[in-house]
Amino acid sequence: MPMKINLLTLAVGACLAAIPSTSMAQKTQDNPILAEYTTPYGIPPFDQIKSDDYLPALKAAIASQQAAVKAIVDNPAAPTFDNTILALEASNDPVQKVVLLFSALEEANSSPEIVAIAEVFNPMVSQNADEIAMNDALFQRVKKLYDERDKAGYDTSRRRAIEESYRSFTRNGALLPSAEKEQLKALNTKLTDLYFKFNRNLLNATNAFEITVDDKACLAGLPATTIAAAAEEAASRGKAGKWVFTLHAPSRLAVLQYASDRDLRRQMYEGYTTLASKGEYNNYPVINEIVKTRAQKAKLLGYPTYAAYMTENVMAKTPEAAENLLMQIWKPAVARVGEEVAEMQAVVNAEGGNFEIAPWDYYYYAEKVRKNKYNINPDEVSEYFAVDSVLKGIFTMANRLYGLTFEEMPDAPKYHPDVKVYDVKDADGKHVSVFMTDYFTRPSKRQGAWMFVFKESYERPDGVSERPIVYNVGNFPKPTADAPSLLSLDEVTTMFHEFGHGLHGMLTRAKLRSQAGTNVDRDFVELPSQIHEHWALEPELLKEYAHHYKTGEVIPDSLITKLQAASTHNQGFMTTELVGAALLDLNWGALNPDGDVDVDAFEAQVAEKLGKPAQIAYRYRSPYFKHIFGSDGYASGYYTYLWAEVLDADGFELFKEKGIFDPATAKSFKENILEMGGSDDPMTLYVKFRGQKPTPDALLRNRGLLRPAEPKRGELPAPAGK
Repeated sequence: MPMKINLLTLAVGACLAAIPSTSMAQKTQDNPILAEYTTPYGIPPFDQIKSDDYLPALKAAIASQQAAVKAIVDNPAAPTFDNTILALEASNDPVQKVVLLFSALEEANSSPEIVAIAEVFNPMVSQNADEIAMNDALFQRVKKLYDERDKAGYDTSRRRAIEESYRSFTRNGALLPSAEKEQLKALNTKLTDLYFKFNRNLLNATNAFEITVDDKACLAGLPATTIAAAAEEAASRGKAGKWVFTLHAPSRLAVLQYASDRDLRRQMYEGYTTLASKGEYNNYPVINEIVKTRAQKAKLLGYPTYAAYMTENVMAKTPEAAENLLMQIWKPAVARVGEEVAEMQAVVNAEGGNFEIAPWDYYYYAEKVRKNKYNINPDEVSEYFAVDSVLKGIFTMANRLYGLTFEEMPDAPKYHPDVKVYDVKDADGKHVSVFMTDYFTRPSKRQGAWMFVFKESYERPDGVSERPIVYNVGNFPKPTADAPSLLSLDEVTTMFHEFGHGLHGMLTRAKLRSQAGTNVDRDFVELPSQIHEHWALEPELLKEYAHHYKTGEVIPDSLITKLQAASTHNQGFMTTELVGAALLDLNWGALNPDGDVDVDAFEAQVAEKLGKPAQIAYRYRSPYFKHIFGSDGYASGYYTYLWAEVLDADGFELFKEKGIFDPATAKSFKENILEMGGSDDPMTLYVKFRGQKPTPDALLRNRGLLRPAEPKRGELPAPAGK
């Protein structure tokens, strides 16, 4: 997923008093963050930046923005697009520069110092955003442009920018009376603080959990690379000669999928599903405060629920439309789960197991069924997917589709030794973007995988295009003394996914900052990421990048055939887990609670209402559902992965029809989707590429959930006014 930073929805004043006096005394002109970067392509000079630089830089940037906004408001000339919309976007540059840098380090390379700074930094950003969003004189200039947009003759991009700006102001309280604006500011500041607490609890709880194994027999079934990584983890924690497993994805998923020891699987499952739900890192009270505060915010802004507030501004338009799509996918997925459980139970019974499939058995026995049906050994499969080989495949895909080349910049600034930096060039040799990768798990990095930017793209007034600095972050297993980082198929897909977001950021040609790259509707943003996942297992590309890490042997045709045959294996589980989480999210957004909500009881109530199979947990339980409680980026919007999958599955069928590297199809996708960003209506852009609107059928076919005799589903709802 792309990391989201929206300066008008984050919450200077009282917060400034909390800044240490020694930091405030520092001369801002000596601050390396504020200086013009002389590094290649303006990459931040990470080695020159110290923790004490962030708060003074932010204070100076906010002051600069406030002065620029005042100049816009005081301008005696009538509002124009240039002196209002463009000027407002430009005013944000200093703040954005500091925020993009700090947020990247906070997420990917945190430290106690960064955590302490964040407690002051994030509320400052939030409050500044509120001051701008609720500036009535500024809003009146935007409103005048909005009211006159029909007769001004704007092109699509500029008209859309005016409409989005007006909508952003109104959604952030511009129409509220003064007293209610102050209430909204307080709610936004409170939410910023709650998101910080949620994320801090989650990171600390994740790092605090471990399972220590001292009996080698308990390791039966685990891949050799997982065992080696667990031994190194134990040694790093002063437990040499033992094995330590953590909740980080490479360790957790390997145990659940391969460990023969059922009790070890149970410990891992229960550790994960109770993460951040008790003790000093308990997120239940935080969730309750977030839900109540969000409901108050929605009510203040005139919306019946927070879900209604969040979905109005994207393609779905209503929670009901989002839920309607999800239920079309939910029902066939649940039906498939019944078949999968029966297959797994048959394996248990055949082995003489005297138990029924429990949630901690699902991954393990699904893997056994896969092995029995398709004769696939995941340990052997991963040997063809060393992280560097997969990266080669990703770069090859980008070259064959879009003509891009990636030249490593070994001497470029980096924020961590694991980072690699690339100069991305177009087919004509011109610089397109800087691209950074940061793939390996570490305690200073939050869980998950994401894409974002250190610098956004836009067109300067002189017509020159400022090019972006894009990065991908993952949590893949570290190389061991005996082997490179070897990836599972899920991890391979994740690399392709985040690189798809990266392409969206790198190839953008949108003229406005607010419309560049991933600045699109939330339920459209996953299209570029998810469509590029499809190339990962295409034989034509596999032959170019999937080589055995020891022998260099190309992945054999027999194995490719097996992998493709197994591609829809366990999709009942995968789909139900994902859709269940999306429906849980929408249910949270529908609440207007008077008092505290029993989180466990609420999740159980939603599960019962949906008829969720007992063997399957939500993909993310609430106390570690960072997408929806760690910020508002995907709140009441986790459904967007499925919404976008309708688009990506339908779109990739065109590539399959024309050829997966067909130049004309790739050119159309690049020009209509990747380059355009948010400069036009997303469904309009999709239809320009595809030639038609999508239905959920391609998604269901792709996941192996559509029976041949089943009728076609309806189309996605059209955007408002279409």
